[in-house]
Amino acid sequence: MARRPAGSVVSVTTRGGPFEGPSPATMQRRAEKMLSHLKLRSVELSVALVDDATIHTLNRDYRHKDKPTDVLAFPLDEEGGPSPQGRRLLGDVILSVDTARRQARQRRRPLLDEMTMLLGHGLLHLIGYDHQTDAEEQEMTALTRELEAVAARRMTAQPAVTPASRRARRTP
Repeated sequence: MARRPAGSVVSVTTRGGPFEGPSPATMQRRAEKMLSHLKLRSVELSVALVDDATIHTLNRDYRHKDKPTDVLAFPLDEEGGPSPQGRRLLGDVILSVDTARRQARQRRRPLLDEMTMLLGHGLLHLIGYDHQTDAEEQEMTALTRELEAVAARRMTAQPAVTPASRRARRTP
């Protein structure tokens, strides 16, 4: 008899904090709503809330950009193979709380809104979306806004987004 995978697992950790602002539990709930909206079940997602020094090191070491950034996404399993627990390993989304705070001030919006946007953006990268062309940028921006709205709602809306790995690729 095949072992049934447990539900999705979102783990949120902090490094370089403590941080004032959205709690790890709040970010976890928002990530869970996004996963549900994307119809991503039985997956594992790691979210790290870090300071600028930590994200600067990661950005330099993995992207060869010697500066802090707002969000990094590290996909673990693009093909959807299960972990030993029967869940698909999506990967890691790393959010700089320091950078998010600066951007939120510049955009004159709450820190939670900025971090939710960054979380959605990073999650979309994990499932195959990118923004290398204008068309991809427009699509990713629209989907990020959709995820922001879903995460902010008290009740989860009906799923409407299909991960890039499961949708038909358009040909020019």
